[in-house]
Amino acid sequence: MRPDTPAENVDHPAEAARLERTAGLYPEDAEALLLQAAAHLELAGDRPAATALYDRLLSSSLTLENPYLVRALKASNLWEYGHEAEARAIIEGVRAASPRDPAPWVIVAEALESHDELEQAQETFTEGARLLLTDVPEPPYSTHPLLIGRHRVRRMLGVAHDEWDTLADTLHSMPISLDELHDPKRVWSLGSDNPAELEAEISRLRAELGAYREALSRPFPVAVLHWTADELTELVAAYPSLALEYPSHEEHLATIEGSLRELSTSGTPNLGIVTGTVPSYEAFAASEGASPEDATLLPQYATTLAARGRAVAWPPQRGAVCWCGSGLAYEECHGVASQF
Repeated sequence: MRPDTPAENVDHPAEAARLERTAGLYPEDAEALLLQAAAHLELAGDRPAATALYDRLLSSSLTLENPYLVRALKASNLWEYGHEAEARAIIEGVRAASPRDPAPWVIVAEALESHDELEQAQETFTEGARLLLTDVPEPPYSTHPLLIGRHRVRRMLGVAHDEWDTLADTLHSMPISLDELHDPKRVWSLGSDNPAELEAEISRLRAELGAYREALSRPFPVAVLHWTADELTELVAAYPSLALEYPSHEEHLATIEGSLRELSTSGTPNLGIVTGTVPSYEAFAASEGASPEDATLLPQYATTLAARGRAVAWPPQRGAVCWCGSGLAYEECHGVASQF
């Protein structure tokens, strides 16, 4: 689907079928592709078929990169067509597992919120924030929805602001404040016949739409290409001219970390790392009608991997293993001197 295609013009069942076929061609990307397919099926109203895709992923022999995300999406979908008890059980399982990725927390909390379980939603948002943001000076881009969702639910409950609510306000860059956007009284203004009130609500909705569009304009991270030691050895042996780009694996890893820190310092959000393989890179070069020795292909290859859902967010969440594959916690490896 083209990113500029209006949502109302999308044939969601056809798009889901296309994504399923693509997953068959790229099994290494099956998780990301099938999650997109399930989303199209939900939009088409075929929620049982979406659940079948979630079950297919959870029961497959694939090692899922984010099984808790799949479970969270399944729970949210199940609740929408009457399977409340099963959805609640899955949500409790996700919360008990304490995933280090913010996305499952946001999804299960929003599922609770959408069914008027506001206290439970607040607790879930707060659990996720406490796990991922305690002692973190600067919240990663991926955690912003966690803080903003928490602010929204607490505003609806009439709870006094705390430090995280204040932080959510600072992360929100739209002209209208989060307090105003999340004001429960907005619902009343929609039924008003006062032109001034309606005009004010239209302004709020435009600001909210602007925030959604800003988020959608970044469908994948700004990604830096990473090679494991074995893959880099194979790459340079096959294409010696690339040794100019990669003098050593140690220098390659240091360059990745340095580049990402520089990008973050410059204000670039939503950063990530994609890991390449030689066969995949050769196939990409062939699709571009170019030689793998052409170093200008490397950033294009990284962007393509990110667009296929292969990017891992940087910096890793607190306590997560380092992106380099050492097995050490990021804080004990490449994050030793990190200021993030």
